[in-house]
Amino acid sequence: MNRCPITYELCGDLQYSENGLRLISPKLTQLQLINYSSEQLLTEAMERATRMSIQGVQPKLSMVLNIKDGVFEIADKRGRFILKPQHPNFKELPQNEDLTMKLASLIDIEVPIHGLVYSEGGSLHYFIKRFDRKGQKDRIAVEDFAQLAGLSRYTKYNYSMEKLIRLIDEYCTFPAVEKSKLFKLVLFNFLVGNEDMHLKNYSVITRDGKVELSPAYDLLNSSIVLKGNIEEIALPLKGKKSNLNQDVLVNYFGKDRCQLTNRIIDQTLGSIQAALPAWAELLEISFLSAEMKDKYRSLLNKRAAILGF
Repeated sequence: MNRCPITYELCGDLQYSENGLRLISPKLTQLQLINYSSEQLLTEAMERATRMSIQGVQPKLSMVLNIKDGVFEIADKRGRFILKPQHPNFKELPQNEDLTMKLASLIDIEVPIHGLVYSEGGSLHYFIKRFDRKGQKDRIAVEDFAQLAGLSRYTKYNYSMEKLIRLIDEYCTFPAVEKSKLFKLVLFNFLVGNEDMHLKNYSVITRDGKVELSPAYDLLNSSIVLKGNIEEIALPLKGKKSNLNQDVLVNYFGKDRCQLTNRIIDQTLGSIQAALPAWAELLEISFLSAEMKDKYRSLLNKRAAILGF
């Protein structure tokens, strides 16, 4: 019995469930293997890196969906999807990122359409639908926080979480709402071990005349992938990048800096705690190996205990 790598539903002898295909496109009835091996996809990503409008450490490819033939194809222009191939130096990144994004959605953190797809040889790769595109040609206004701060990808760590809050106050239409979202996202990243949320991994988007935090992206448990890393957060909070605790994350960041009410904080903590059993179930059926599941589960349980869950 197969499990759909897009929705994690059981799908019999099929590779993808109907719901998974429809999530990508309502017109999609089949999805063929991407016509490249894992090694070829990585090579293509490396060769096309300078042409990508979205930069980052992980190699990535711009893709279009050929609905007629039911296949993802590499495209230098007008791509509506981003594909992240398997990385030879970092184990199971696609499976890790896909699971982490799904965990975020279970606590109502907005995330784009995403999932895993197979290529030649049976390897799984992570895809995400671009949220800064609309239709065939239109672009949606999105700016990452490095741009807002006047910094670049080379200086994306030269900031603090306190200063990040100021950017929300300055640029967002309803700052209090967005700071509530930020608080939940910061708690989530701490819990799942995502210690690489630098300025370029936060963005604002303009929708319906309102400037707000964009859907979350680049969420993964980097702590179980990186060797010897002791940091817990990319941008220092109260001058710290490690040994974070409930007092720093909830009392200092949530109450003092984000100025959230006790009701909002309690609701946020309650929603996360209530989701923990569902997180455990999703982790168990994810496409991570047994070894990586154990590492993910161990870190998650340790961090949950720190927050008093």
